[in-house]
Formats: sequence, C-alpha cells, structure tokens
Amino acid sequence: MTEKIILASGSEIRAQLLQNAAIDFTIKTARVDEDAIKQSLMAEDASPRDIADALAEMKAQRVSAKHPEALVIGCDQVLALGRHIFNKPADPEEAFAQLKSLAGQKHQLLSAAVIYHDAKPVWRHVGVVRLLMREVSDAYLRDYVDRNWSSIRYAVGAYKLEEEGVRLFARIEGDYFNVLGLPLIELLSYLTLRGTLPS
Repeated sequence: MTEKIILASGSEIRAQLLQNAAIDFTIKTARVDEDAIKQSLMAEDASPRDIADALAEMKAQRVSAKHPEALVIGCDQVLALGRHIFNKPADPEEAFAQLKSLAGQKHQLLSAAVIYHDAKPVWRHVGVVRLLMREVSDAYLRDYVDRNWSSIRYAVGAYKLEEEGVRLFARIEGDYFNVLGLPLIELLSYLTLRGTLPS
C-alpha cells in the first residue's frame, strides 16, 4: 500500500525524526490559533492530556480537509505542572520565571499525535514523560537563560533536553522521542500495521 503522508507541523525536530526513520512525507503547516483553542479548553477545565490531543487533532483535521487522500499527522506537545499549562516564554524574564517554578518539581510533557484520513481520525496517541527538575540556583538559571535564549525561546518550559537543559534534571521517566514532541515508536507501529510502511 502506498499512501501519501503529510506532517501537519512546522517543527524541524519532528520532521527530522521522520526523515531519520526513512519516512517519505511532505510538510503542510496547519494554520490553527493554538492559544485560542487552549484558552477555550482550559476554560472548560479540560485536562492537559485532552488539550494536547485536541490541538494535535485540530491540526490534522485542518490539513486533511484539503488533502483527504493522504495520511495527515497532526502533533502537539503540552508541558503541565499539575493542571497548569506552560506556553513558550515571551522574553528571558518569563523563561527564568518558568524555570524557577519548575525547579525541584515534577512535571509532565504530553506529546500527542493524531492521524486523519478521508477527513476523519484513524489513529491517536498521547505519550507521557515525567520529569523531575533538580533544585537550581537563581544565578545558574539566569546564566542558563542568557546563554541559551536564542534556542529556548521556542520551547515550552524554557529548556531543551537535547541541549544544555539536560543539566537541569534529576530524573526523567519516559520515551525520549516523546520529549522531542513525537510518539515516534507508536506512530511507526501503526503505519506498519496499516501496511503503509513495509514490515
């Protein structure tokens, strides 16, 4: 079976993960007002898991409407401290505040992926990673933000585990691909079982 695969995400890391796995795909970035959707769901007291899933589905649905013949992969990642959801920091001061609130705390990264085909969902998965940030001095956090701002400005929680951010952590439980924002193993398993990928 040869099916066209579209990644409905502008994330360079997600695209790189699929490329590294030798997946043939194209990219069509979904135009979705994530903040409005997130605020609406939070007002309804939706769980962080449901918010990640809904955002991923909205992206897949939007692109699938124009490309119903393709398998469209929508993705989203949410960082949650309890039921509080973090956004990308607007400036270095907000990055510092986010890191300060996470220091010494356990939080979760929820990486959702939804596949649409013929304008309807055919598969979904939310991968969960549990992280414990160590106690960190304010001085180190400020230096960390100053050194890494050009990179972490695009990261919820203001850290990247694939970079210096790994030094902030005492324990990480979960799949590294979920840390990067894509439940890759589960996605590949589905595509293989479906017959889209050779087994």
